[in-house]
Amino acid sequence: MHLTQDLELFPEHSVTQLLFSDVRNCAELRKMAVEGQIPGALINPSMVLDPFQTLAAANKAVHLQKIGKMKTRSLYSEIIFSLSPTNNISEAFKRFGISDGDNAVLIVLVHNREDVLDKDDVVSKVDGQQIPADQMSTVCDIAKIKKLYKVTPQEEKCGSVLDAVICRMAAKDVV
Repeated sequence: MHLTQDLELFPEHSVTQLLFSDVRNCAELRKMAVEGQIPGALINPSMVLDPFQTLAAANKAVHLQKIGKMKTRSLYSEIIFSLSPTNNISEAFKRFGISDGDNAVLIVLVHNREDVLDKDDVVSKVDGQQIPADQMSTVCDIAKIKKLYKVTPQEEKCGSVLDAVICRMAAKDVV
């Protein structure tokens, strides 16, 4: 049900992604995340095309944390910010963070590879149905994603939408 991957550039860290649908307590989850009771990034999965997209954001966030260059206050808010194609932090939270009326949530946890991750504690806080994280495409809104990242039909002919999205995420700091 969950997806755990090691970060190649930071082998001591792993990223675990938990995907839920039919969630009935998004407002409560958001409050818990703000208070630090959920050690993870709560992401609106309708804006995520593939688990690789959040893995890339997590990798970038860990890198920025290690070099002391984060633009937000925590690693998990930096993951949400890293998903955005723009440098506007509040816009990133609006687009990629969960809101009270959402009915799906993607929880991204970054942890030391050797540590025992208590996924059950996080899962127990969500009033919803856990689905396999690799089924992200079933809950994403491809039209909204294409519009936000400004993916052109011409780009789709020579590469995938995911390629275009990852490119925008990576290039936002230099453009």
